Amino acid sequence: MKNHDILVRAVIGDKARAFALRTTEVVNEAQRRHGTYPVATAALGRTLTVTLVLGAMLKGDEPVTVQVRGDGILQGIVAAADPHGHVRGYVGNPFIHLPLTVKNKLAVGEAVGKGLLFVIRDLELRESYQGSVPLQTGEIGDDFAYYFAHSEQTPSVVSLGVLVNPDHTVLSAGGLVLQLFPGAETDEAFVGELEQVSSSLPPMSQVFAGDTHPAEVLDKYFGHLGVRVISEMPVSYQCDCSRERFQRGLIALGTEELEDMITRGEEVETVCRFCGERYHFPLSEIRTMLDQLRRPKGEE
Repeated sequence: MKNHDILVRAVIGDKARAFALRTTEVVNEAQRRHGTYPVATAALGRTLTVTLVLGAMLKGDEPVTVQVRGDGILQGIVAAADPHGHVRGYVGNPFIHLPLTVKNKLAVGEAVGKGLLFVIRDLELRESYQGSVPLQTGEIGDDFAYYFAHSEQTPSVVSLGVLVNPDHTVLSAGGLVLQLFPGAETDEAFVGELEQVSSSLPPMSQVFAGDTHPAEVLDKYFGHLGVRVISEMPVSYQCDCSRERFQRGLIALGTEELEDMITRGEEVETVCRFCGERYHFPLSEIRTMLDQLRRPKGEE
């Protein structure tokens, strides 16, 4: 299937920047790989969507990681993205059922629970940048709006949505992030109009139903304020795991662990938490790793 998911970066009225993105196939791929039930799909899908926006904000090739550490039955969310439109993620408990909320919505906030939101950027320094805020509602969009305002001092509108089919596949998913440029808050008429339009937007899962292009969404709702598209970028669910990486991880366990694996006499299976890919290592290969560790340094 052709991937129509795309992220559009734009400027509105030269006073605010906008990130609009359709992520239906991204969230479908996450659901397929992890077998998530609807509440978990919605929570993970919203997080993947906003993490893609965080990735698009990056400069260089450094990655960004989001951790939602709530005390709800979802048991947390982890997502990671790069600046090139690739994202991956997982939830602690993908197989959860909860009754719909009083508004007939998936109970994402209840599933996430109370806790903290972390955003971690690898700035290629000795220590990564890490910002954190208390979760406000667990609905993800509200929590990131609070994060931008309090951790990055950037007033923002964050709207995220995932609509799940009865068969657990994803009908639509997408998001919108609006941020004022420094000094733009003095234009009260512009800010008032931006707030009014933002507050009256339909749910993002409805906005991005079908093949709606994010640029069309921006033009439809904010065109009267002046929309200038800066760039477009395809986005996709993509993991950077590999057999070689897991092999290095096994070697890093050390001789005692490898000896114990050989004693048990069973091949080793590793599973990537981000994508579910499985890598098998037969005993013969474990023995080769152990021989490498025992070999004196400098010996061929």
